[in-house]
Amino acid sequence: MKIYRLLFLAALMGLLGASWPFSWIVSPQNREAFGSQAWIQKQIHIIKAQAGNINDHVLRLSLIAYVNTYKKGLSTSKSLLTIIDYSKPSSEKRLWVVDLAKGRTLFHTWVSHGKNSGGVNPTSFSNTHSSLKSSIGVFVTDKSYFGGNGYSLRLRGLERGINDNAYHRNIVVHGAWYVNPDNIRKHGQIGRSWGCPAVSQSLAKPLIDTIKDRTVVFAYYPDRHWLRNSQFLAST
Repeated sequence: MKIYRLLFLAALMGLLGASWPFSWIVSPQNREAFGSQAWIQKQIHIIKAQAGNINDHVLRLSLIAYVNTYKKGLSTSKSLLTIIDYSKPSSEKRLWVVDLAKGRTLFHTWVSHGKNSGGVNPTSFSNTHSSLKSSIGVFVTDKSYFGGNGYSLRLRGLERGINDNAYHRNIVVHGAWYVNPDNIRKHGQIGRSWGCPAVSQSLAKPLIDTIKDRTVVFAYYPDRHWLRNSQFLAST
């Protein structure tokens, strides 16, 4: 009788447009409960097979943050997670967009950091206006728009004192001419922004259109204060 109730609930959720993790809970192919340690470990295994140089620890934290953001009702039902690893130099591809429902890496590319965050390797981050530094932590995407940097995507920082000024600082995803492999060959790094996670001009529109409208962005750096105090990084 219990299984019939679960199947009925799953069907009802589908009719009501409920979010995807409920369908995973009752799916024969995905028996691990959404957000459990088994679920997280399975996602790590799937993503690592495609995501190349992604760090296991960063990936695990990003999945925990994704689950907590979803459970707090702050993100949509889209199964998308964007990961930025600022512990890597800008000469490496350090941004990934993964589709957790389909087990696919959709984008893996270079991303800039702020000019005052550091040179090849960023070391300093800020939540302060006019700092020209990047912000770390957990964000959700907002609406896309056309601005001074062309087609762009606003980000809303979810962590007080860490990144909650991001929206008003105009920390946005946008395309930039200085994010390209030619700069790496010539200068050993891509160009730097005023704090925005800028990507190549050719990828900006498809990437923005994929992740816009309240999907999770996880920007990592091994900052002890953030790692110790973030409400999004507690194990699920």
